[in-house]
Amino acid sequence: MSDLHEVRIGDHISFLSGYPFSSEYFDQQEGIRLIRIRDLLQSEAKTYYRGPFDSRWLVKPQDVLIGMDGDFNAVRWRGDVALLNQRILKAEPRSDGAIDLGFFYYWCGPFLDQIHNQTAATTVKHLSIRDIEKARGLFPERPVQRRIGEILSTLDEAIEQTEALIAKYQQIKAGLMRDLFARGLAPDGSLRPASESQHTTFGWIPRTWHVGSLLDVSDRSRQPILTGPFGADLGNDDFIAEGVPVLRIGNIQQGYLDLSDLLFVTPQKARDLDRYRVCEGDLLFARQGATTGRNALASKAVKHYLINYHIIRVALDQSRCSPVFIEAAFQGEIVKTQIAREKGRGTREGINTAQLKALEFPLAPLQEQRLIASVLRSQVSLIDEANRNVEKLRMLKNGLMRDLLTGCVRVDIEESTA
Repeated sequence: MSDLHEVRIGDHISFLSGYPFSSEYFDQQEGIRLIRIRDLLQSEAKTYYRGPFDSRWLVKPQDVLIGMDGDFNAVRWRGDVALLNQRILKAEPRSDGAIDLGFFYYWCGPFLDQIHNQTAATTVKHLSIRDIEKARGLFPERPVQRRIGEILSTLDEAIEQTEALIAKYQQIKAGLMRDLFARGLAPDGSLRPASESQHTTFGWIPRTWHVGSLLDVSDRSRQPILTGPFGADLGNDDFIAEGVPVLRIGNIQQGYLDLSDLLFVTPQKARDLDRYRVCEGDLLFARQGATTGRNALASKAVKHYLINYHIIRVALDQSRCSPVFIEAAFQGEIVKTQIAREKGRGTREGINTAQLKALEFPLAPLQEQRLIASVLRSQVSLIDEANRNVEKLRMLKNGLMRDLLTGCVRVDIEESTA
């Protein structure tokens, strides 16, 4: 284990609390940007300030900021020069040089998580400057701190670059989907000429396509559109630690399933709910709340899983459609616009099975659907690979933080960094 010594944070790091700038000078277009606590994680200040200010509250790129309410986030500011608003701290090393700011930034993460977890969930969570100043930690010598900060910063840069690549791939996919649904694909895989498209109430679609609904492509051998069990059929008392997995609304992300947090029921309960089992290629649709409209295809991995009340399962007939094509249609603006219009019509925000059946979207001939699906799979594979890479980097970073910040792994310091 590396040599560590205890330090009191406030003896070596100074903290500047943000200023309560008057909202009468706030603007949406002109002035200097103002960092509010909600802007921290995105490093993007969306409010402008047009009033007088002291330069002490200017924040520069790479400054370390700490949110004092809510989840207590520590970030390196990546946005432009901006002003520091209230409920945020800016951290700066004191002149003694005992603590490296880069190391302190990474030390802050576990420390703030610990404070957050110790705060009662029923209270409004606030952090004070004193909470941080009086904190004590075990720190290595400053050259070791600096080297650890460099190692972790390199990983952060790799994560950011991979996330930027994912965003680029997603933009390419979105543009590709717009072209595919407006012009379609010829048998040779090329986009059809724009002259072969027709204008409909939903915009331009190829002349050989038609506007249809889920009933045109659903599997009639099963209940085509089914809402998950509710009420006494599936309640909190039915869930156990292991068994048959149940998909909930949080598992349905846009275009993929997140299986990191599952609930389970007994095999006997699953047999009672057999009609709610999922088949590979089913379209799973989030039907309530802010997530209304999110949808993803059921993969082979979730075959025979159950769904709960907040999900609608659409059984797609793969002899009449390509599930990948249908999923793409449901992620397009034509369907999104209809969902946005329909989900607020009831007493609670959401979509029911009747509204889902009524949604209209462009349908290509089956062979063209499959050709388009092949093109989309290629793009999705790039996104999936990049997502796997970024997850590996995050896991590597978490492991290194655990080992390096606690001194469990010794760091060799080159002469140039001493």
